[in-house]
Amino acid sequence: MDLSFLEKDTLTAAKALLGKKITTVTDGIVTSGYITEVEAYLGLEDKAAHAYQGRRTKKNEMMYRSYGTVYVYTMHGHHCMNFITKDECSPEGVLIRGLEPVEGIEVMQARRGRLDHLADGPGKLTQSMGIRRDIYNGTRLNEGPLTLSEGKVPGSIKASKRIGIDNKEEAVDYLYRFTVEGNPHVSKDRVEKAEFNGWQQ
Repeated sequence: MDLSFLEKDTLTAAKALLGKKITTVTDGIVTSGYITEVEAYLGLEDKAAHAYQGRRTKKNEMMYRSYGTVYVYTMHGHHCMNFITKDECSPEGVLIRGLEPVEGIEVMQARRGRLDHLADGPGKLTQSMGIRRDIYNGTRLNEGPLTLSEGKVPGSIKASKRIGIDNKEEAVDYLYRFTVEGNPHVSKDRVEKAEFNGWQQ
């Protein structure tokens, strides 16, 4: 699919990612899911972003690549995956926080060691889809083991505060987390499940 929407405004790109289908091929095994939850990080001016004030390290180097780059980092022993937006001068990106599983569900269950809660959190989804930093970090969407394609359309999008950034001063209050309203495959929230999981029909 055309990825140019990632080149524009990061908040707009984050909302546009909801419903897109992610497909991975790890060790020859296909898994996929529809994006249900994302968080936007606006680089230089965003105190919660890894590249705040132009911070540049070996860990966050992929944030300084052009849109469509996959940035995977580890936190508390878990992998977290971001899609980079804009260009090399604007280190911004979108954290993929939740997926509604579609293909390879039995494989996801085996990788997670459980039957439910397979991808309702950033670490859970990378584990279930076999996304590891050594394989995926620095690859580009649709040019490697991860593809992004059209999927479903959210009926309604909910904006809320990002999760796990309690010490980031005013950035704590930014409504940069976006979820498909009524979809149960999201982290933390108690969701009243909507018809069709919140997707348009």
